[in-house]
Amino acid sequence: MKFTLSWLKEHLDTDADVAAVADAMTMAGLEVEEVHDPIAALAPFTVARIISAERHPDADRLQVCQVDTVDGMKEIVCGAPNARAGLTTIYAPIGAYVPGLGVTLVEKPVRGVVSNGMLCSASELELADESDGILELADDLTVGMPAAGVFGAEPVIDFEVTPNRPDWLGVAGIARDLAAASLGQLQTPSVVPVAGTFPSPIKVRIEAPEMCPVFAGRLIRGVRNGPSPEWLQRRLTAIGLRSINRLVDVTNLIAYDRCRPLHVYDAAKIVGGEIVVRGGQVAAGSGEHEHLIALDGKTYAVDPAMCVIADAAGERPIGLGGVMGGESTGCSDDTVDVFVESAWFDPLVTAQTGRTLTISSDAQYRFARGVDPAFVVPGLELATRLILDLCGGEPSEVVVTGQVPANPAAFDFDPARVGQLTGLSLDDDRIAEILTRLGFEIVRATSWTVTPPSWRRDVEGPADLVEEVARIEGYGALPSTPLPDQGAPSRGVLNPRQARVRRARRALAAMGYAEAVTWSFTKQSTAALFGGGDERLLVENPIAADLDCMRPSVLPNLIQAAARNAARGHADACLFEVGPIYLDDSPTGQRTVIAGLIAPRAARHWGGEAEDALFGLKGDLMALLDELGAPVGSLQLVQGQNRDWWHPGRSARLQLGPRTVMVEFGALHPRVLKLLDADGPMLAFEIVLDAVPEPRGAKSKARGAANLANLMPLTRDFAFLVEDGKAVGDLTRAVAGADKALIAEVRVFDVYRGAGVPGGMKSVALEVVIQPVEATLTEPEIEALSARVVAAADKTGARLRS
Repeated sequence: MKFTLSWLKEHLDTDADVAAVADAMTMAGLEVEEVHDPIAALAPFTVARIISAERHPDADRLQVCQVDTVDGMKEIVCGAPNARAGLTTIYAPIGAYVPGLGVTLVEKPVRGVVSNGMLCSASELELADESDGILELADDLTVGMPAAGVFGAEPVIDFEVTPNRPDWLGVAGIARDLAAASLGQLQTPSVVPVAGTFPSPIKVRIEAPEMCPVFAGRLIRGVRNGPSPEWLQRRLTAIGLRSINRLVDVTNLIAYDRCRPLHVYDAAKIVGGEIVVRGGQVAAGSGEHEHLIALDGKTYAVDPAMCVIADAAGERPIGLGGVMGGESTGCSDDTVDVFVESAWFDPLVTAQTGRTLTISSDAQYRFARGVDPAFVVPGLELATRLILDLCGGEPSEVVVTGQVPANPAAFDFDPARVGQLTGLSLDDDRIAEILTRLGFEIVRATSWTVTPPSWRRDVEGPADLVEEVARIEGYGALPSTPLPDQGAPSRGVLNPRQARVRRARRALAAMGYAEAVTWSFTKQSTAALFGGGDERLLVENPIAADLDCMRPSVLPNLIQAAARNAARGHADACLFEVGPIYLDDSPTGQRTVIAGLIAPRAARHWGGEAEDALFGLKGDLMALLDELGAPVGSLQLVQGQNRDWWHPGRSARLQLGPRTVMVEFGALHPRVLKLLDADGPMLAFEIVLDAVPEPRGAKSKARGAANLANLMPLTRDFAFLVEDGKAVGDLTRAVAGADKALIAEVRVFDVYRGAGVPGGMKSVALEVVIQPVEATLTEPEIEALSARVVAAADKTGARLRS
């Protein structure tokens, strides 16, 4: 939102300069973005008059001019085709910065003749986009007069308007707040109604009151359109608007002056003598949406959720309510009779229309934030007076259809809340003065009853009033009270769950996993792939269409994150996340899980790597469970019972007993990856942290002494015949338990089925690592240990292969 200082002073009686105004706005909560002062930029430039102009001796297109300036007579070389004797123009001295050229003038010869300054064009002073020559000014201007005074340049303030304050989108609203902040006296002129001299021949009918509850208008006949007067053009140009003609400029002026968007129709182009406000229509049978050619020259398809202004008994769209008018009824210099519209359009409908059609007009910007509904008719009267003053004509009576939305409701307010919430020590009279200046109506009795003004629909309760008082009194007046001394700051104490989550994060990061933080939502169809998608877990107001359901698993988000990385050239993903999942809508349906995912991608490979990665994933998983204090030695590995999103032959679960499933891990199903547009293979695990029992006894935070063996380890190989369906993990655990003091590790290095192995059996070759502790083992001790290994394997049903 932009406005000039002189424009503000039409509503605010103040002697403050632009710097004081900007400072007061900032202290009152209006975020000033920029103060552009063209007077300072034009300070070096003054009026000058060319006394003589002769052709340059060495250049046909240059002239050597003798110029009467504020610095006396100067010889200036000029290349403008319109430079001539007697011309009054603008002079820039040596050392001046020319904004349109971005250069500072220096004294230098031009084809052998020294130019002692410069004669300026409008574009060089940034007064116009382009120029054919130097400025031609009125002959009665005095030499030496400042350029800023010639062009009426004045400071412009640009500030950011928060969505809840549409009243700041009018200069009158800004003046009201500054007057309340004691920067001056509010003097906004009151609106004087204009009496109509005949009934309006154009009627209005509202078919969609939910989109447009009230619509006012009147016919003005016999107007004379054309270029706006200089003061109006200058005011609009100063804030970045292009002057079009008197009728359009009046609507733009009132939109910025009073935050009252208006629209003017050429009455001769309205078919049927009636304006109909309705929703967009879709042709029966074909399903084709109606179209509107708007004033910007573009064609828009209108759907039923949009507010349409139509004529000819509602058949032809002539505008989008609150957004933009149609080209078919636009005004031109030939317009004689006009119908002026002043309506109130629903903010949500207007905002959605602009978003759908990607239109952001000044009217849409204001209506989407909610303009003052009580100013519908006064805004029309104000526009009528300006049109009559600038264009002449004869007005009809005002036509009002519909009902103005009700003003904000009154509520009780205790002025003591100001001190309770802010610490400000203000008496009741000062609080009442601030609120009254802002437009609030106060009934003071045992308790106050406050009614917000029609333009402050954002105020809904006492806390809003406290904010208004603090804002106007000044945040700088808030008392600075130190917090009470609480002694030495306490160190953060984590509960057991938080401590386990921290250990999990550190352990996975140490293994090379990168932590991902994804949404707790996903798409309903994606949730259905992972056992979710229940209607009870749908989000009523999702932040995005593809985040409409609470996630039943972290894995879909990690899969999609890995796929996004792969699409950007980083296919070898290794991710983890700790977060909640949602299994149903009951309070106990939320679980905390630790999920990890790897997408092994070697540069070039032929087989083997994916299987190695699966065992590597299992190793990471077991190390993580051990770090969490899980009873790793008691876990049962079960295959063939994982859910549908896991690969049936390359996945398993770890569980404590038949009911407590702690982990599912393995390769993800190619079908699921394809539906999520991800390239396989991908391997993952998901630990239900709630199912991991707390370790018995707290672990010491201090590390014990390192127990490093000083003797060389040795290995022994064993081959056992095992039933083909029996898990090898059961065998390795049994062998490792044969002598926990001496056996450091048991590794599987071969699994064989074929000749020499009975049917239904497999040969499992184990490498047992033996680590002596106190002394080198003798041969009998090694044989005794081997016998214990064979005996332990025999208890699992395995026998030593001969």
